Amino acid sequence: MSYKPVIGYTSGVYDLFHIGHLNLLKNAKGMCDRLIVGVTVDELVAYKHKHAVIPFAERLEIVRSIKHVDVAVPQEDLDKYKMWEKLRFDILFVGDDWFNHPRWKEMEAKFAAVGVRVVYFPYTKGTSSTILNETLRRLREES
Repeated sequence: MSYKPVIGYTSGVYDLFHIGHLNLLKNAKGMCDRLIVGVTVDELVAYKHKHAVIPFAERLEIVRSIKHVDVAVPQEDLDKYKMWEKLRFDILFVGDDWFNHPRWKEMEAKFAAVGVRVVYFPYTKGTSSTILNETLRRLREES
């Protein structure tokens, strides 16, 4: 009998890479044999009426260089199920801000039907790219 490696998947913008990002990737890798990470392309970041400080190619290279990441791929669509159809991962790691969200309840059911486990990770309190961006903006305005 052969062993089938457990494949995990998570995605994010990974702009202004910080300890919260690292914690998520380290914890995800601890729960799977191979970790695939989707890095959101600049065009998709714009859907939130935001823009990444670090260009996509650089964010991809940063994530690809993290020792806990086996493969980094472009995330060009918000639909995680479409990514599953391409990659066939076994576990999906998402932030706990989606826990019990009506849209994610549907997504969880869809993933359960194909045997994918959804694991929610807590955000690192006090650290986010949004907070870092706001702090940098205020510092620039003061100088």
